[in-house]
Amino acid sequence: MRKMATIRKIDALRPIEGADAIECAIVGGWTVVVKKGEYTAGDLAVYCEIDSFIPTAVAPFLTKPENYPKVFEGVEGERLRTMKLRGQLSQGLLLPLKELYGLLLGLNNHFEGQDVSENLGITKYEAPIPAALAGEVKGMFPSVIPKTDQERIQNLKAELTEWFDEDLHWEVTEKLEGSSMTVYCIDGVVGVCSRNLDLKRFADNSLWRAAIKYDCETFMPALTRNIAIQGELVGNGIQGNIYQMRDQDFLVYDIYDIDAGRYFTPAERKAFVAEHKLNHCPVLAYSASLTDTLGLTDMTQVLKFAEGKSVMGMIGCEREGIVFKCHEKGVSFKAISNKYLLKHGG
Repeated sequence: MRKMATIRKIDALRPIEGADAIECAIVGGWTVVVKKGEYTAGDLAVYCEIDSFIPTAVAPFLTKPENYPKVFEGVEGERLRTMKLRGQLSQGLLLPLKELYGLLLGLNNHFEGQDVSENLGITKYEAPIPAALAGEVKGMFPSVIPKTDQERIQNLKAELTEWFDEDLHWEVTEKLEGSSMTVYCIDGVVGVCSRNLDLKRFADNSLWRAAIKYDCETFMPALTRNIAIQGELVGNGIQGNIYQMRDQDFLVYDIYDIDAGRYFTPAERKAFVAEHKLNHCPVLAYSASLTDTLGLTDMTQVLKFAEGKSVMGMIGCEREGIVFKCHEKGVSFKAISNKYLLKHGG
């Protein structure tokens, strides 16, 4: 479960050129514009990530006086997006811990890394699901299958430093703009899931249509093992369709062996996709060192590397980002392009 609001230490504060009333706070790998003098380096504060939906009761100032608050899941508030203020990238929101004590009364103490999302009623904003993707629900996402959601690199500052020092190799793939999709086969029964829900079979549902297109209902039971194929449904009608596709397609990025409780290695996944005539998400490097191969030495360079043109289609759109999966340690992370976020409001 993604932690949308956590108690974090402010690592540093730096001035913003030409700005007298604001400055930039550094929290892990994140940069947040704050009121000058409100914090000092080393302070603990509540950091809320982008895509958080912040209730009006927590931060009424987020709603402009001339506007009404948005409503999400019956709660009034605002969604946090990436923005630039005086040329400074600002991602997320910092809230003074002392001003939230009244909302955090259920906690015995406050410590760095503590998840306070539930205490403050802060949730992850999810855009409304298009009718073609929604379908009729059969149940919740199967508990025996891990959900696909890598951690953002900005939350892994200490880990990244360790990985730079280790001789590790990474599969590097393009992160696609689309809708998460899982096709599973458990005890011979094939099912299709969105990010959170198991959907009843319905040929007009876009997710099920993709599974039918690739004949999953035939070849998956024949494997005689429990397995889940995970990927992204992209194309017409999916998010902003930045690839300007006329149709939709399912691109695989993970395969999970339910019986063994492990993911396929990149080599195993590549062979499986080829054997069953599936499509794979774009691979930029099958085995790359962060430093020696890619020339990355710090957080800034990783985020810069995430920016670039998508290899999908021929229109040269800005890619959403990059996903890194380590061969040796089984860890992974994603780096989202800030150019993409600024353009598309994430």
